[in-house]
Amino acid sequence: MLEKLGEALKKATNKLANAIFVDKATIEEVTKELQRALISADVNVHLVKEITDKIKKEASDEKIKNIEKKEHLVKLLYETILEIIGGEKKELKIEESKDKKQTIIMLLGLYGAGKTTTAGKLGLYYSKRGKKVALLGLDVHRPAASDQLEQIAKQNKLAVFTDKNEKDALKLYKKYKEQLEDYDLLIVDTAGRHSLDADLVKEIKNLNDKIKPDYKILVLQADIGQAAKTQASEFQKALKVNGVIITRMDSTAKAGGALTACHETKAPVFFIGTGEKSSDLESFNPQAFVSRMLGMGDLEGLLEKVQNASDLDTQKKTKERLEKGEFNLRDFQEQIKSMSSVGSFSKMIDMIPGFSGLKGKVSDDMFGAQEDKIKKWQHAINSMTEEEVNNPEIIEKQTTRLGRIAKGSGTTTSEIRQLIKQYKLIKDFTRGGISEGDLASGGGLSQKSMMKLAKKFGKKMRM
Repeated sequence: MLEKLGEALKKATNKLANAIFVDKATIEEVTKELQRALISADVNVHLVKEITDKIKKEASDEKIKNIEKKEHLVKLLYETILEIIGGEKKELKIEESKDKKQTIIMLLGLYGAGKTTTAGKLGLYYSKRGKKVALLGLDVHRPAASDQLEQIAKQNKLAVFTDKNEKDALKLYKKYKEQLEDYDLLIVDTAGRHSLDADLVKEIKNLNDKIKPDYKILVLQADIGQAAKTQASEFQKALKVNGVIITRMDSTAKAGGALTACHETKAPVFFIGTGEKSSDLESFNPQAFVSRMLGMGDLEGLLEKVQNASDLDTQKKTKERLEKGEFNLRDFQEQIKSMSSVGSFSKMIDMIPGFSGLKGKVSDDMFGAQEDKIKKWQHAINSMTEEEVNNPEIIEKQTTRLGRIAKGSGTTTSEIRQLIKQYKLIKDFTRGGISEGDLASGGGLSQKSMMKLAKKFGKKMRM
């Protein structure tokens, strides 16, 4: 996502780092690099000029000594990009109270935006966090809309309420209203059109009046670029939209248009869709997003991905087994499976602080080799006895066991030793967990904790 913009930003910061003096020529070169990158990412031309003029003016401040100008200019680049894509992270809060036990999200958007798919992704995201989720299909116009929603709900083990025979969205809602009250979170999938015409406005306004959703979220595809501004403005005018989810962020280099357009219309982006899998939904953190583009990584985002790979019950059971000292290779195997579902190494590499520079220098074959290694580990575990699974330390002490497991799984003894080493690391890391002191005021990891984890992984996580 936005790889060209990220590459250009890294190039600009590298130029600054290598420059002996930060003079007008250097500033001009850096801003031109930024201009080209922003325009290629589909950011509005007038906004690009406004941004680069501001950088030129502030970077040319004679009061700032040369030795500080590099840091100052890098800081300017970071803050400027951050400002145009949303500033601080905006949270979509699913909270219960004495007066209100249910949160309702109504998804809006035109044809092809990905509302139905997003409904499933959003449902899975919150079900992993212990919420009892229901999907309500009110797209009564699109053929097979209810079938698609039912299929998505089944794949993600979510409750779904729809009726392909009912052609009145409001009647459909009234039909299931009482049953829906049993759920913590209700996600409403509404109909789309090719444009926001009078009929669509009337329908969604009627639904809004009756359902009274807590969040009216507009779903936009990233590849529409600057047209997102028009859509966001129109939907806001019609229904006072209070959030956006941008889909297909992984499939276009033009997403800058959608991100900046949303910011210009004061509609916060809550989530971004990053792939076709149901788990490919990320909470949008502008600071982490810019950090990733600048090559600084996004460890918090990576940890969230790992967390999303397993539900709360699984996490709780793992924690309980660790506390009892019962964490074995079977548990390790489950952890590996969960991490594999997060995505490939090549997708995750940008998120690890200090590792993004490897992407262009290391072949994709290497990432594939790492994934093959994990598959071999799984075969090795399946070739062990229960005693070996529960107490893997005994394998290291007996070469006969190493040889038997290696032969039975099509691996080598060195790969088995590596497996045990990684098991010990994961056991140690998971046991350590994340304490309350590791959290920043906003609920994410503190900078100190991120550095601690990055250091730990940098030193020990050698595959």
